[in-house]
Amino acid sequence: MRYSVDLRTKAVKHRLEQSCSCADTAKAFGVGRSTVQSWVQRYEETGDLSDKPLNRGFKKIDPEKLRTYVKEHPDDTQQEIADAFHCSNQAVSKALKRLDITRKKKRAATKSGSRKK
Repeated sequence: MRYSVDLRTKAVKHRLEQSCSCADTAKAFGVGRSTVQSWVQRYEETGDLSDKPLNRGFKKIDPEKLRTYVKEHPDDTQQEIADAFHCSNQAVSKALKRLDITRKKKRAATKSGSRKK
């Protein structure tokens, strides 16, 4: 849950100016004790209580490396890409989806690529 900066500021000031415990401050403002502790700690370390920017980058697969790999190996399946990048098939699937790259599902059933009649 995200709390407003105003509420955070009031709670931290109440805690520091009134010399109340974190538990008392938490009760007074209707938040958890550990939440108040983390706000006070962040305020003492940085002097700021605003929201931290969210870090939503690629974690396992570099998008440029993946694009290059797909161009160089157009016939590889997702599992082969996952093996090359040392990650799961699902991680490759999500990365390809974010990059808007579509892939075939699996290799052909026979070696020649044609089916028997």
